[in-house]
Amino acid sequence: MNKQTERILNHLDCSVHQYRGVYCYWAKKYGVSYNEMLVLYVLREYGFCTQKQVCDRYLVPRQTINNVIARLRNDGLLEVSPSLNIGREKAFVLTKKGSAHFSDFITSMNTVEETAVELLGEDKMLLMTQLIGEYNSILKKSVQQYINKK
Repeated sequence: MNKQTERILNHLDCSVHQYRGVYCYWAKKYGVSYNEMLVLYVLREYGFCTQKQVCDRYLVPRQTINNVIARLRNDGLLEVSPSLNIGREKAFVLTKKGSAHFSDFITSMNTVEETAVELLGEDKMLLMTQLIGEYNSILKKSVQQYINKK
């Protein structure tokens, strides 16, 4: 690998880990785990979540999200919503207690991210997400091709 490519990849890797680190720090300040935050993101997007949605979207192990959902259910923060189930996948929604519990964090999440998007600009955000998505797809294919050759 040439040095320029190595520097680019190292910078990308560092940026991704710093990005995740900011979210971890932020969530922790509200008493929310990183994986709970991922569940909240899917809930924000769809109004409900299934374990499969969270796992597929963020490439998190199924057992990890199962544990998060079980804990949130045991704490009375999430409940099953049978009318939203997807096939055999149970759909979960926040309970009233869950909405109140996560209210400050969700409000801060929306406010902080909205401000960041405004500062960077929607066009740059769109370009960044498109390029990262494209790179992720190519990287996934490259990994599969490499594994299949072995």
